[in-house]
Amino acid sequence: MNHLCATTAFGLESVVKREIADLGFETDGVENGRVYFHGGTDAIPKANLWLRCADRVLLIMGQFKAVTFDELFEQTKALPWEDWIPEDGYFPAAKITSVKSTLFSKSDGQRIVKKAVVERMKSVYKQDWFKEEGAQYPIHIQILKDEVTLSIDTSGSGLNRRGYRQYANGAPLKETMAAALVLLSRWQPERFFLDPLCGSGTIVIEAAMIGKNIAPGLRRHFVSEAWEAVGTKAWDLARLEAEQAVNTKKFKILGSDIDPKALKQARTNAELAGVSDVVSFQRMPVQKVATKRHYGVVVTNPPYGERLCNDVQVQKLYREMGQTFGKLEDWSFFILSGYPDFEKYFGQKATKNRKLYNSMIKTYLYQYFGPLPPRHYRREAIAGEKHEQES
Repeated sequence: MNHLCATTAFGLESVVKREIADLGFETDGVENGRVYFHGGTDAIPKANLWLRCADRVLLIMGQFKAVTFDELFEQTKALPWEDWIPEDGYFPAAKITSVKSTLFSKSDGQRIVKKAVVERMKSVYKQDWFKEEGAQYPIHIQILKDEVTLSIDTSGSGLNRRGYRQYANGAPLKETMAAALVLLSRWQPERFFLDPLCGSGTIVIEAAMIGKNIAPGLRRHFVSEAWEAVGTKAWDLARLEAEQAVNTKKFKILGSDIDPKALKQARTNAELAGVSDVVSFQRMPVQKVATKRHYGVVVTNPPYGERLCNDVQVQKLYREMGQTFGKLEDWSFFILSGYPDFEKYFGQKATKNRKLYNSMIKTYLYQYFGPLPPRHYRREAIAGEKHEQES
């Protein structure tokens, strides 16, 4: 069994834990921004391909306490790095964090770990020097309260890099966070879905991928695809299973915005993501949104003053949102905002709110739960229907 760790944004640990369970793996523990689990070698490709809300999948090499650099060196050297890194592997000490620890110098920590791994490799491969021209094995170092966790990054670029977002607006939401918002809304394709401030379409596209059961990593590559210890067979099988899992459900997801440039980007991104058949985008101000549909779900990430708009503009927007959404009596709303007085200007107290960190910005997901659809409720066949028919 391999010990693995899915890193994630603060506040999404329970969402990632549920994703891991749905993949059939058992979790070993949860910390801030980390969910530990274990599985066979096949867990590496499967987790990378399917985890929607995690940032990376790390292979845990060892955990120990160290308060001196000598301890860090010796205990790092004692780990079986050769089980994963071949003689020609490229193994940089790529990332280090040190919080409330005696070993606070990050550059020294990286240097010591790199040196220790080299010494271990020398003793195993009987070489004095390594070209490091082969596959990548980025080493991550976490030191928290003098407890060291050493791991190898199996993902490479972050899992938010789905491969479809060639274009983005001024303050794009990470794909992983967008997927989390959709999952937290408990939306199902039988219900109408709308993002009335969709920008370049990330939330809409992530919802469409969830509805079609498209593995988020299906259109990208990972560093561990080149690892001998994992093998191409495991990756080929995982990709084949992911391709076969895509469904052909008929549903339509709607996005609107006032920015024609952003909408053009959204349509291109949807095409690249393979979901253009189930999404529609229309230019429309939020105060014009209206529909005769029932039991719909709104998931949106409006501007909140950190990078876009000033206070007056933000407050005006939230008032308009509150007035508009108030007319959708049996809908549910899930709104991510970092603005402290969101509920005041929206005009309604949320049923529930959840603290989330969006790129280190403290935000809240304000959740307004409408009634659930009756059992006999069935979504109408609206494939091909235009967004303007919703207005």
